[in-house]
Amino acid sequence: MRHEEFIGQVQNRGRLSGHGEAERATRAVLETLGERIPEGLADNLAAQLPHEIGEHLRRTEIYGGAGSGERFGRHDFIERVGARAGADDPHAAFLTRVVLEVTDEATHGGVAHKVAGSLPADLRDLVASGSNG
Repeated sequence: MRHEEFIGQVQNRGRLSGHGEAERATRAVLETLGERIPEGLADNLAAQLPHEIGEHLRRTEIYGGAGSGERFGRHDFIERVGARAGADDPHAAFLTRVVLEVTDEATHGGVAHKVAGSLPADLRDLVASGSNG
């Protein structure tokens, strides 16, 4: 999937008014995901995405240390996405589901399945529910 197609899917499914909003939502979700999942997994997922989009995952990596993989749950995840995207919690949760759904499709489900497996159940639900969940 190309960058423009990915962002277009986020914009369409997220019912966002413009390309910039879709870019901001994508960045917010993937940076937060990059903080939550192990660094190696973030690299693997980033490599499967268009370069500009994959960089959002890499931006949060901590080189030379223990890596990312912070421990936080659904509430904190949604709060971080909302702060980055300028959205309230319900809208941030919806945007998270949209971006993760498009990410799953862009990677043909393989890497996204591993990502879901590395998350606690309350966050795994966001990955599995999709934009209609």
